[in-house]
Amino acid sequence: MSEENTRLPDFLLADLYKNSLVITEDEPKAERKTPQPENPASERQWYLGSNLRKITLLVSEKDAVYLKDESLNFLSAILGACKLNLGDVAIVNCHTEAVTYPLLQEKLQPGFLLLFGVNARDVQLPFTIPHYQIQRYDNCQILLAPALESMLGTSQEAKLEKSKLWLCLKKMFNV
Repeated sequence: MSEENTRLPDFLLADLYKNSLVITEDEPKAERKTPQPENPASERQWYLGSNLRKITLLVSEKDAVYLKDESLNFLSAILGACKLNLGDVAIVNCHTEAVTYPLLQEKLQPGFLLLFGVNARDVQLPFTIPHYQIQRYDNCQILLAPALESMLGTSQEAKLEKSKLWLCLKKMFNV
């Protein structure tokens, strides 16, 4: 068997090594694209609900994809009292998704934004407000509240937090 030196055409070499970066001096440098971190609004579903009424709820729950069952039951009851349901909202867990206010505006266009256990700086809002104070900003009503866990149960503290939340929701949604 004789050994032959075969020269492959340039286009075939380029096709064989398309995932390898090779820069030669006589070729013009191609513009390099830096890989972007995965955007939570990619192909997969990154929020719970259908967002029909443009109401975004941000939570931070460590051991859940979206929400723990107890929190979901509580939110469902509160939404029901406001004549809303899970189809009207988008629930985003900030503990599992990197979320910013500009991203939310771009992808979900919220008219209402409720942050449970999430502070304004965490989502890059340019201000901070105390809990249970409704703030208008960028055609959106924003409300910060303690984590949902503080509202679960029948303790006096939980009842107080629920009543404060309810008063704000009645005002926000004209209930």
